[in-house]
Amino acid sequence: MQNYNDLDFMLLDVIPSSVLFLDKNLRILSANRNYLKKNRLKRSDTVGRSLPDVFPQIILEHLDIIEQIRQVFRSNKPTKGHRMTYRAPGVPLTNYYYRISPYSHNGIVDGVIFLMDDITEQVRLNEEFNRVERHLASVVNYASDMVLSLDIQSHILTWNRSATRIIGYSYSEAINKNFLDFFSQESILDIQKVLADQLAGRSSQRIGEWDIITKQGVTIRASWVCSPMFDNQKNVIGIVAIGRDLSEYQKLQMDLVRSQKFAALGVMAGGIAHEIRNPLAISSSSAQFLMESDITEEFRKECAEKIYSGIQRASGIIENLLKYARPSMNVDMEPMVLSILLQDTLLLIRNQAKIQKINIISEIQDSSIRFKGIRNLIQQVFMNLFLNAIEAMPKGGTLTISMKQTPTTVSVYITDTGVGIAEDEIGKIFDPFYTTMSTRMSTGLGLALSYSIVKQHFGVIEVRSEKGNGSTFIVRLPTKDGRSIYQENT
Repeated sequence: MQNYNDLDFMLLDVIPSSVLFLDKNLRILSANRNYLKKNRLKRSDTVGRSLPDVFPQIILEHLDIIEQIRQVFRSNKPTKGHRMTYRAPGVPLTNYYYRISPYSHNGIVDGVIFLMDDITEQVRLNEEFNRVERHLASVVNYASDMVLSLDIQSHILTWNRSATRIIGYSYSEAINKNFLDFFSQESILDIQKVLADQLAGRSSQRIGEWDIITKQGVTIRASWVCSPMFDNQKNVIGIVAIGRDLSEYQKLQMDLVRSQKFAALGVMAGGIAHEIRNPLAISSSSAQFLMESDITEEFRKECAEKIYSGIQRASGIIENLLKYARPSMNVDMEPMVLSILLQDTLLLIRNQAKIQKINIISEIQDSSIRFKGIRNLIQQVFMNLFLNAIEAMPKGGTLTISMKQTPTTVSVYITDTGVGIAEDEIGKIFDPFYTTMSTRMSTGLGLALSYSIVKQHFGVIEVRSEKGNGSTFIVRLPTKDGRSIYQENT
């Protein structure tokens, strides 16, 4: 090997790869320092020996390395890179990327370079990355919510199992379709605005409730959270959309509303009975007079008018009760006038308030404030708060209802002069099944349900109270949300 010189060997010793020089007889002419160190060998035990004497026979045979070396001698061309796993005696398992290159002079191959790069750490990191990737993919795929990713044209890139279960389309059917194709026409404008805001960087996260059209043609209400996806340069490259089927939630909520209505009707039963009994008693007496034959025509007319008036009064009470108690199948948000809804609800509790010697002061005047909501749910909120206020005044008092408006919110204040709430109880009153009333009078779900309904309408409930000095509950609803509540000047 007259072509090798000391400089060649010195260069081999400083490179980070493991290198062996071999002749045509597979004799090791040189081994660099990295190879000797990794394999815990001495140069004297390696140089001059045949490759099969110092290299695991099973690897040589399995990878056909000897044939590869001979092919390099014949062709004067390097091999492609290959991966191998190698464990030297007393050394942990190591992964190498190896290749064999000719060392030639004047077109004649004098020897070959067997070069091995230790890729153990890269393999470990790659396996860890793949493990994390599989774990994340599994989390997304088996999540109970729909998890989708979209490109900047709103075409679907990923589609998990829950999306298939809820919407009905398989991954292959949904992939590359436009996200908007799965929604009702009424939802598309709002969705387009949300997606445009995301892509333009005007919003980091948006929440919306949009109607999905399933493969079977069924409309399903779902709550969606949309967030932008970024590349390494912080450019928006797509959107992640997470959707939750609200069908079961709405069914459960309606069941709770119905149970609360029955509880409220139980509280109001005494006042309702009293109010109905009075007109019925007057109507009954008037009817008895009419059966007499010796009454004047004028008195007969007066009795008939009292009977008619009593029936109308009783009918009005019953009609108001039916409006409140009748289950509503409509779970879509619809426009309504807030002041009218409040006044209708007050009509239902006036009788109970009168019996308990409670004076109701209504400062509701502005009838121009309209909002979009689910009527029976919002009415249930105010019914719960009104009845709670009445129960807080067992010896009578004053219940005041007022409204205030800002450019972005409308607030309803419900103030009583009752027993108030202790400081250590204020933080618990919105917890399910927590109540300061008698369990015979309360389910402990009224305030928790009210809190949930107001939150669903993008609002909040606040409370101000002091033990012995009454309470004020404040329901704040947004007027600039664009989806649930708006201001309209009539």
